[in-house]
Amino acid sequence: MARIESEELTDPERVFVALSLGKARQAEDLLGNAGVDYAVEVEPVGKSFLFRSERYGAVFYVASGQATYCRTQLVAAGLAQGVVPDAGADI
Repeated sequence: MARIESEELTDPERVFVALSLGKARQAEDLLGNAGVDYAVEVEPVGKSFLFRSERYGAVFYVASGQATYCRTQLVAAGLAQGVVPDAGADI
């Protein structure tokens, strides 16, 4: 399993946003080694406070059936800060 084009992903769910190249590489390694098909898209993630310019991040998508597993693995690997919460989970 590995990185695939977003069009190939069935029922995609956003699970992680990397704001640095290092974090994106960590997430790629983790998901690839876990045997998960994932897609990555560069998307706007907000504006910088100082310069008010658009900021971009690497947004990771997986099949919705693997989303919970992937979130758990990302948190266990120390990447909790970028994990996107499950939209259907109780807060």
